[in-house]
Amino acid sequence: QVQLVESGGGLVQAGGSLRLSCAASGNIFSINLMGWYRQAPGKQRELVARITNSGKTKYGDSVQGRFTISRDNAKNTVYLQMNNLKPDDTAVYYCHARGLGYDYWGQGTRVTVSS
Repeated sequence: QVQLVESGGGLVQAGGSLRLSCAASGNIFSINLMGWYRQAPGKQRELVARITNSGKTKYGDSVQGRFTISRDNAKNTVYLQMNNLKPDDTAVYYCHARGLGYDYWGQGTRVTVSS
């Protein structure tokens, strides 16, 4: 089992920045992929960014160039630096981890961007 705890969400004005953190615990050695998804009201959950153990990254089209995902393996933590935030980025952001065929999710952290 893997537990994921997110932090860093909040309210920010358009054009501002936030950094989300996700700390993993438990059977962390089974994890080979971590990332962030988000879900806005009335919309499907979508990929924001993900990063493999080797550091390979993938971003959603709408955040490319504005968001950066990184990980600190010593702290078992993945970060999402979000710059130039837009009202359309308003959503609940979920940390995700995958390993040994299992998917794990955090409880979500809310990000609200005001115009």
